[in-house]
Amino acid sequence: MVRVITKTISSRSKGEGDMLDITGDAANLVRESGLQDGIATIFVCGSTAAITTIEYEPGLRKDFPRMLSRIVPKEMEYEHDNTWHDGNGHSHVRASLIGPSLTVPFKDGEFLLGTWQQIVLLEMDTRKRERQIVVQIIGE
Repeated sequence: MVRVITKTISSRSKGEGDMLDITGDAANLVRESGLQDGIATIFVCGSTAAITTIEYEPGLRKDFPRMLSRIVPKEMEYEHDNTWHDGNGHSHVRASLIGPSLTVPFKDGEFLLGTWQQIVLLEMDTRKRERQIVVQIIGE
């Protein structure tokens, strides 16, 4: 019988460019669910953060934000900033580009991730934030 279990991870970021490894927290929720096989969707609530996978190592933790700043420069004019005057138009665009969620399969209660693949929260906002990450686990 297929079951659905929804849990939340709370995380605090240091602000723009912060990358947090949430693999362990999400994996623990899958283990605690008692489900053996299925999928887990990891979703960040908010429009200025994103979820993806990466090799969580010092070089890529620098490379990834640099790449985003080349693709979506902070210095451009954003209509969002003209409307709201909050200076985070680039944050919204960057987060939308990466996306708010990721679905990861699991078998025997363990994520089927690559050896060097971690699940990360990417903070795009210009200030530190308290983030709620929903983990919805579906399986048997």
